Amino acid sequence: MWRAGFKWIFLILGIMVGAGYTSGRELWQFFGHESGLAIILFTLFFIFCIAIVMKASYRFQTTNYFDLLTIMLGKQMARFYDFLIFFYLLSTTVIMTAGSGATFEAFSMPKWAGILFLAVLSVILFIKGLQGVLQFNSFVMPVLMVGLVAMLLLYSMDEQITWDLAWERQSNWMAAFTFTALNILSILAVLGAIGDQIRSNGEIWIASIGSGLILGATSFLYNNSLVHIADMINFYEIPLFAILQNYSVYTNILMSILLWFAIFTTAVSGMLALVTRLKPYFPFPMWKIALVLFLCLLPLTSIGFSALIGFLYPLYGIVNLYLFCAILLFPFYKKI
Repeated sequence: MWRAGFKWIFLILGIMVGAGYTSGRELWQFFGHESGLAIILFTLFFIFCIAIVMKASYRFQTTNYFDLLTIMLGKQMARFYDFLIFFYLLSTTVIMTAGSGATFEAFSMPKWAGILFLAVLSVILFIKGLQGVLQFNSFVMPVLMVGLVAMLLLYSMDEQITWDLAWERQSNWMAAFTFTALNILSILAVLGAIGDQIRSNGEIWIASIGSGLILGATSFLYNNSLVHIADMINFYEIPLFAILQNYSVYTNILMSILLWFAIFTTAVSGMLALVTRLKPYFPFPMWKIALVLFLCLLPLTSIGFSALIGFLYPLYGIVNLYLFCAILLFPFYKKI
């Protein structure tokens, strides 16, 4: 049970901790100053949403996100969100692929090299299907999270950053709703494909509580660091590099490698949801479907990484509020 629970934790972290999150751009877009309460609320919302989605997926043994949407929203709304999720996953994959190019550019390498590198490795990983994705996340995510948290803790100690919540100054608390709503879309899309892989309720609670606490603590630590360098963030495509500016070249290289793997895991997770949705209509191996999708998406990566996040993420965060509320209320109206 514990082993399976941690496997799902790593899958969930692989979906969440991507280019936008690890680079700091997504956190800064929603949080920033006076957001301590917002991050606490996000943590609680996230735990409950993961538990509800996984329980529904497990109970009905779903193998793609449309089946789960139909159960939770009904057929009419499921069709609308099916289109929305599909487009969201496409745009997220574009954002992750563009983020790979931005990471390569930071080290004076061609942007197109980073884009192609991610696409080719993703297609290779899909040769092993779902198990390949799960095995990769189980190997990479512990290393990535330890590296990111260690870097943020080191920076906080070096800069003597205080972790005071300042309860009287929490004007941005409502960002918890849109941030959770944004991220629950991709979570539902991927978790809807693994219902027949879950074996017990115990692993669901391990996955939901574990992933929620890890993300909440990391988000609070990261946001505090970003607030400390708020005046410099606009000069960086990837805010993480503003934090790293006074550290050695080796530290920058190591964190850039971890950033790229975060980008890669989210791109693969999004592609997994897309492939499982399309597979009933196209009886081909998963890697062939992934290859065709990447070929279609590559031209869109010419749009800037921060521009994509700045426009699409807040838009999806607002549109997804209905889905977010439906998930939280699902246990109650399902009983009725």
